[in-house]
Amino acid sequence: MLGTVSTLSVMSLNLRYASDAEPNSWATRRPVMAQLLMSTLPTVIGTQEGLYGQLGDIAHDLPDHYDWIGLGRAGGSRDEFMAVFFDTIRVQPLEFDHEWLSDTPNVVASRSWGNNVVRMVTWVRFADRLTGKQFVLVNTHFDHESANARLCAAEFVRDRLAAQTLPVVVTGDFNDVPGSPAYATLTSILTDTWVAGPQTTPAYGTFHGFGPPVPNGPRIDWILTRGAAVEAAAINAFQRDGQYPTDHLAVQALIRL
Repeated sequence: MLGTVSTLSVMSLNLRYASDAEPNSWATRRPVMAQLLMSTLPTVIGTQEGLYGQLGDIAHDLPDHYDWIGLGRAGGSRDEFMAVFFDTIRVQPLEFDHEWLSDTPNVVASRSWGNNVVRMVTWVRFADRLTGKQFVLVNTHFDHESANARLCAAEFVRDRLAAQTLPVVVTGDFNDVPGSPAYATLTSILTDTWVAGPQTTPAYGTFHGFGPPVPNGPRIDWILTRGAAVEAAAINAFQRDGQYPTDHLAVQALIRL
């Protein structure tokens, strides 16, 4: 997706944590992932599921002017990250925070809404070096089992954003589809970039499990915005010789603050 100098390119990408055996091991997927990212070079990338070593590999494979912010959901470098990668030439992080999706969001590895897996959210306030405008990037991964946990997580994010006056970009694997209570909660204050369009690719389900993309399948990965115009939206089905970089398709949007 090629934008103008004033647009920001955003990607949401579930990396699939580095644990699979062949044919989808991280060693096999890594060069394909690198090719996907180098061919798109988003301004900001909200990732999910990455493990610490895996994120280090991605940082190595991206150009030197990229950096990242993240914390393992079990604290420190442990367990999966909601890491945010960003182009330091274009944007500058001004502050960031990590919270756990629970009734005690400042308690590391806490959970309380029926989810067996710890879930969290990473927040970054960026300044666009080109325009001077600021925005807040929110990156998250909702629970895959508990609908109640997903709804509570959506309410948590919505309530946190209610008083936010800056433009907002939310990236994530929400493990839920448009029309769900979690989706309705978030889109009560945010715009779904895919719906806002224009759509520049076919509609695919964003989880494909390393198989062929599913036309019009469940769209569980979203980029949501507020205070930004959507110039293009895409679901990127990139693969190389049948090898996909991950078991999700990258979701992309071009926005203008």
